[in-house]
Amino acid sequence: MTAPRTPNTSQQLSQKDIDKMMLGVAPERPVVQRPLSDVQIYDFRRPHRVSKDRLRTLEAMYGRLVKSFEGWLMGRVRGVVELRLQSVEQLSFGEYILSLPTSCNSFLLDIKDRAGDDAVGEQAVIDIGRELAYFLVDRLFGGGSEATILDRAMTPIERLAVRVVAERVMALVQEIWEDHVELELGLSGFESIPEIIQAAAREAPVLVTNIYASFAGTSSLVSIALPLSVLEKFFVTGSANAVAHTPRRELPGQRQITEGALRGTRVEVAARLPDFRLSMRDIAGLKTGSMLATGIPVDSDVNLLVGDQPRFKSAAGRVGRKLAVRVLDPLTSDPLPHSMDDHS
Repeated sequence: MTAPRTPNTSQQLSQKDIDKMMLGVAPERPVVQRPLSDVQIYDFRRPHRVSKDRLRTLEAMYGRLVKSFEGWLMGRVRGVVELRLQSVEQLSFGEYILSLPTSCNSFLLDIKDRAGDDAVGEQAVIDIGRELAYFLVDRLFGGGSEATILDRAMTPIERLAVRVVAERVMALVQEIWEDHVELELGLSGFESIPEIIQAAAREAPVLVTNIYASFAGTSSLVSIALPLSVLEKFFVTGSANAVAHTPRRELPGQRQITEGALRGTRVEVAARLPDFRLSMRDIAGLKTGSMLATGIPVDSDVNLLVGDQPRFKSAAGRVGRKLAVRVLDPLTSDPLPHSMDDHS
């Protein structure tokens, strides 16, 4: 006879259970149903790196990107385009490829580390939905407000038009990551078939951002995929704040671009004679063709104003048939005395 099992004293057994124990049969125990929320699938080969704190930071970063992109886009298409950040999530690159439509408009970006000249070896992807892509083509080529969505891949000329938009998104992505990870992105290719895209290994984790676009009675998606391997500094504890306080490096050629823009800026310049006084009798007698005796010597200095501020002492003269001034000495930025308009 099989020895009966010792019952748990904390659980009362019925007479039926006792009879089964005497016969060597284990009593039936109630099965405790655990809530499904207690069990979560965890992939040790691809750990999830986006914590709640990091996710809030990412949503704020890409929220700024969406607002900047929306304003720029509305200025280019001369119409209303509403953009909304839909999601920021971690996926494998294979899952991201499966989420793309069969005919996509994916621009490939080379990633370089500004700390050195060597390429990181992985690529990022910016995909512009077919509806938005053809709407952009219509508007950029002077079409109407209605979006003509074609069921075909874009032609090379159409790709060049949409490439301008992809370059803008690329610049905004680089800008929002500037304080966290110093990356340099460069547009390097285009693919319309998702299966051909080899930007990263299929199992490699990527940070995918989806932007919902609403325009001309239709909608579309813009997605951005960045490999997590190049964003490692952001997800390491404390690194996001540490990098943010390091001084920014000047982009290659940025100084020349800034100087060129500054030199091309137009500023109003005016030459002003010294003040002189007139009586109300003389002012009342003014009419067309009247001559004013100012009493100012012909060799008096003339103040040269840049904007509204006096900057230089100059001398009046003539170049050919045109009046001119010669700059003599710089002045302080102190405002000039009241002009003749303030005297009665």
